[in-house]
Amino acid sequence: MTHPEPTPGERALRRPEFGPLWRTVHSRLSSGRPVTRVRLGPLDDAQREALADLLGLDRLPSSHPWVPLAHLEEAVTELSGRTVRDIVTELIGPLGDRAGELRRQEGERTELWTWLAGHATVRAQPVLSDWAAACRATGLIAGSVGRTRSLLTDALTVLAELPAQAEPLPVFAARVLGGHAHALDDGKPLSHYVLRALTILYDSAPPQSSADRRALWTRAGVADDDLSATVLVSGLRPVGDGTVACVARVCAEAGQAASLTLAQLRSPGEFSLGAHPAPVVHVTENPSILALAVRRFGADCLPLVCTSGWPNSAAIQLLRMLADHGAALRYHGDFDGEGIRIAAYVLDKTPAHPWRMTAADYRAAVVRHPLGPQAGRITKAPWDAELAEAMAEHGSAVVEELVADELLEDLAADAVSTLL
Repeated sequence: MTHPEPTPGERALRRPEFGPLWRTVHSRLSSGRPVTRVRLGPLDDAQREALADLLGLDRLPSSHPWVPLAHLEEAVTELSGRTVRDIVTELIGPLGDRAGELRRQEGERTELWTWLAGHATVRAQPVLSDWAAACRATGLIAGSVGRTRSLLTDALTVLAELPAQAEPLPVFAARVLGGHAHALDDGKPLSHYVLRALTILYDSAPPQSSADRRALWTRAGVADDDLSATVLVSGLRPVGDGTVACVARVCAEAGQAASLTLAQLRSPGEFSLGAHPAPVVHVTENPSILALAVRRFGADCLPLVCTSGWPNSAAIQLLRMLADHGAALRYHGDFDGEGIRIAAYVLDKTPAHPWRMTAADYRAAVVRHPLGPQAGRITKAPWDAELAEAMAEHGSAVVEELVADELLEDLAADAVSTLL
C-alpha cells in the first residue's frame, strides 16, 4: 500500500523542532478531558523560533509558553488542511483516553468489592463482612482486578469447604482447589487471605508464627486427627448395625451421652433414622445443656447434639448426615457476639434452623437475666435482622445455661407430641 507524499505544509509540521509541541499536545489530548491550551517547555531557541513562525507571532515566545489549542488548530489547518488530531495521531500514535480508562478501572474495582461484599459465603456469615472490608482496604494484588478476584474466589471456595474432613493441608488444598496441593502453604497469598478470614471469624489474634497458623488450620478442621475430633450426642436411636448406629443407640437406651469420633462418622456403616417422619434433632452450643437433658430425661431423652462451641469437622459431619437421612435440625446457642457467629456458621454449613434464637427470644431472656456479661463484638444474625440491634441496645449476653429451663421444656413438649 502506497502513502501519498506529504504536502509542503505537512513536511513543515514534521520538523524536529516541533517534536516537543506534538508530544505535549498528544499527551494532553489523550487525557480524555477537555483541552483549551497546552504548556510547553523548556524550549530551546530553534524550537521557540519554529513555534513563532507556525503561530505567526511577532516575537519569540518564552521557553515555557502557553499555546491556545484553537490558535494552534487554526495555524495547522491553514498550513496543511488537516486537524491537530490528525497530525499528532500520525506523528506520535493513536490518542488515548486516560480519564475514560481511569473510570473503567474504578468501575471494575467497585464491581469487585461489591461482588465480594455480596457473596453468598459473606452474607451467610456476616462477620466475614469485616474480612471483605479488610481485603478492600488492602487493595488490589499487583494492581490487577482479575488477579485479585481470582485469589478471592479461591479464598471463598476454601472458606465454604471448612471445617475440613481432618485432612492434611496439602490434601485439603488439592481436593478443594483443583489439584493445587501447595496453594495454601505458609507464605502463599491465598493462605494469608484465608487465615485472615479465620482470625476474624474466630475473633482471635492474628497468627504470629507457623505454630499459630497451624493452630488456626487445626481449629478449622484441617489436619484434625479423626480420632480426637469428636461430637457429643444423646437420645439418638438409629436403626442399623453400623458402628455409629450401635454406639448411639446403646448410649441412648442407657440414658447416657455418646461421643462419636470423626473416624466413626466417616465410615458409619449401616445407619438409618427409621422413624417416619424422621425426628427433629435439637442442637446446642454448650455441653452443659446436653448434660442437663440427659440428667432430666435419661433414656427418654430426645435426639440432642452438642457442638461444644465452634463445631469441628465431626459435629458438621454428624449434622449433615442426620439431615441427609431426613432429620430436621434446630440450633440454639449463646446470645453473645461469638454465639451469634457460631450460630451463623452452623446454619451456613448445615440445613439447621434457629431454635429460640430471635430478637424476641433475646429480649425476653435479658429481661429475666439483665446482669449478664458484656455481649462482646456483635455481628448481624442472618436469620433475624433485629437480633444484633437488640443485643447492641442491651449490651448484655445471655448464655445458654440461663435459658436451659426453656430449652428443656421444648424437649419435654416434643417428647409428649411424639407419643401422641
